[in-house]
Amino acid sequence: MGRPTPPEATTPAPGHSDRSAGAGSTATLPTAEYLRTRLAESVEKSGIPGASLAIRVGDRTVATAVGVLDVETEYPATTDSVFQIGSITKVWTTTLVMQLVDEGLIDLDVPIRTYIPDLRLVDEDAAARVTTRHLLCHVAGFEGELFEDHGNGDDSIARLVASLATVGEQLFPPGETFSYSNAGFDLLGLLVEVRTGLTWERALRERIVAPLGLTHVANNATESILLRTAIGHIGGPDGTNVKAPVHHTDRNGAPSGSALATTATDLLEFAAAHIRLGRLSDDRRLLSEESARAMREPQIEIVGNGAFGARKWGLGWILYDWSGGEVVGHDGGTIGQGAMLRVVPERDVSIALLTNGGALYGVYDLICELLDTLADVRPPAPALPPAEPPAVDASYLVGSYASPAQRFDVAETEDGLTVTTRLLGRLGELLGDATTTMRVVPTSERMLICTEAVGGRHQQFLFLGEGERAEYLHVGRAMRRIPDTGAE
Repeated sequence: MGRPTPPEATTPAPGHSDRSAGAGSTATLPTAEYLRTRLAESVEKSGIPGASLAIRVGDRTVATAVGVLDVETEYPATTDSVFQIGSITKVWTTTLVMQLVDEGLIDLDVPIRTYIPDLRLVDEDAAARVTTRHLLCHVAGFEGELFEDHGNGDDSIARLVASLATVGEQLFPPGETFSYSNAGFDLLGLLVEVRTGLTWERALRERIVAPLGLTHVANNATESILLRTAIGHIGGPDGTNVKAPVHHTDRNGAPSGSALATTATDLLEFAAAHIRLGRLSDDRRLLSEESARAMREPQIEIVGNGAFGARKWGLGWILYDWSGGEVVGHDGGTIGQGAMLRVVPERDVSIALLTNGGALYGVYDLICELLDTLADVRPPAPALPPAEPPAVDASYLVGSYASPAQRFDVAETEDGLTVTTRLLGRLGELLGDATTTMRVVPTSERMLICTEAVGGRHQQFLFLGEGERAEYLHVGRAMRRIPDTGAE
């Protein structure tokens, strides 16, 4: 595979910084033409309608875009097009929270009820104990996959949080087990609203977007329509890309990633402030150095084998176990859109990829190649199904597991083990509740892996519990076993 060639020209990033950077700050950026060619190749093989890619090294940026924003209008994707960044939004929400820590308005380790006295969860003991740090690290333990729409009013996040008193369950005691939680970050959004007196969207604009001088940021469809906006796409009945049924799901999910859209270059401007440890290009501060460092410090081990080298969680940031240096980042997905952000702070290198359908991780090899060249970091080998799977007791694994958003059925057939998935609740209503069945093989007594790659990777399934049968299926988030009804 080819390597990036020296650029004919690069685009200066907004502002100027005298920050001290690692070796990557003098790396030769690829040309936009080279990037466009390589991105086009990856996008075509991955069934992606349109994509935007940007690389930042020090204060130099190169960006490109390929494909279309909408398969029906065939409006071309450009570098100033905005795409939804999904759960990368969680790093922005964390930044808001840490600003409030800097201002003495939040203590990470006191109960959330200190600030939201009427907080109720299904489990009263958990409601009294859960802290801001628990939420930032995805260890609060309550059900996190809640995608119901609580309206477009300024109270939408508060209404979602109120629903936590009756919806879902407490899966683990606070602080015990990692389980990725969108609802936890929506609760953090309410915390931001309570402590600032602003809506989450206004706090984001006043405290992050404006200080960074970002010009292409949208929080909803009304704002998006004023910009060159990517439309999400999903697979149609014949496998081709069709428009997603909605532009974004709900306002109450904005703090966890349902709505925020921006360009790849604006996303890297946000990342650059974190590389500078909270300092803006004009020496004002987005965050204190202490808070910026704390966000990149390990807080919790990820249960099982995290995808793409994800091994630990900081405050907001995912910490990747790559060789050659520290790598942090986050990925995001909404209905029909996907995003990827990787940052190598010691080398002052960052890459953002935004897409509007298809297989996001079909471009992962290109991202890894670029980071290897520019920052001398490399991901661990991907998880692959073993040539000779070990023999395991399937009775421990077989059964049904579910959250309010998804159900997994693990079955033993004549041809081996299978996992069948089906969307539930509002996601099922929007995207359909058709089932998808995958062949899997064991890698250990408590881990299964898909025999075929889906979306660019072989998904793994971890099973937890000390009894004769697993109590939980864990795929980044935990789902409890559904009691047998005799119908299996």
